[in-house]
Amino acid sequence: MSNFWEDRRIVVTGGAGFLGSYVLDGLKKRGAGRVFIPLIEEYDLTQLSEIQRMYETMRPDVVIHLAAVVGGIGANREHPGEFFYKNLVMGVQLIEQARLRGIEKFVAIGTVCAYPKFTRVPFKEDDLWDGYPEETNAPYGLAKKMLLVQSQAYRTEYGFNSIFLLPVNLYGPRDNFNPKSSHVIPALIKKCVGAVHAGVDTIEVWGTGKASREFIYAGDAAEGILLATEFYNESLPVNIGAGFEITIEDLVAKIVQLTGFQGRIIWDPTKPDGQPHRCLDTSRAREKFGFIAETHFDEGLKRTIEWYRTTFYPQP
Repeated sequence: MSNFWEDRRIVVTGGAGFLGSYVLDGLKKRGAGRVFIPLIEEYDLTQLSEIQRMYETMRPDVVIHLAAVVGGIGANREHPGEFFYKNLVMGVQLIEQARLRGIEKFVAIGTVCAYPKFTRVPFKEDDLWDGYPEETNAPYGLAKKMLLVQSQAYRTEYGFNSIFLLPVNLYGPRDNFNPKSSHVIPALIKKCVGAVHAGVDTIEVWGTGKASREFIYAGDAAEGILLATEFYNESLPVNIGAGFEITIEDLVAKIVQLTGFQGRIIWDPTKPDGQPHRCLDTSRAREKFGFIAETHFDEGLKRTIEWYRTTFYPQP
């Protein structure tokens, strides 16, 4: 263990959220004693005055910016303006105010949604600007990608140490299982486990099942973020992923098997598949700060399903 974390004041925006909970676990293991979380109930980070108040109160040396307005395809389709504006204004103002205060390091968390719709697989960071993102989540993806532009521009002009990381789709215990805003894995787990408990023999799934996705266990993503925070100080964006892809059709079959659902899957091809493929090249993260995702996908899914069952269907 290094002493990087011992004396620094660390602010984790979004620290009370899904990924944030794993980042906080990792900080605790590293002996970070001064970690601060600007809770949404106390700070509206889309407001400049609230960002200034947060910085003045918490006085961080390092900021890990996880906070985001996010959701699955449905939420992105319903709220493109909100997702664009809130994510953009929050990130841009956090970075600017960090620069003005001479904060030592800013870790900006982007999204795989920033990649062009038809990116060569596996996605390499150098391909990030080769086209427009998939339409259903382009506003969110572009808002986040602007933080890369800002980070690089600020490093060039001001020498400000801001890095930009691109995590792929996350999953794991503590995920968001709200059907209005959840992503594909928690949505499928909720449907399958709920159907088993209710004795329902069909579930509906959006799209055709032909699109592919890559998923990283949230604990692994948190480890990648913390390694980058400690060891990476360059302007190039870096993918944080597990380095594999699976079709939605195969994902559904896997979750059906692991949950014990024995009914019928009804596909709704009138609903969008989203981006055709998602799979990251993770070589830069390995080379720059030694990150390799460790959790096998089946094991991660089992942990997630078990957590969901015990949390929402506890045994008497």
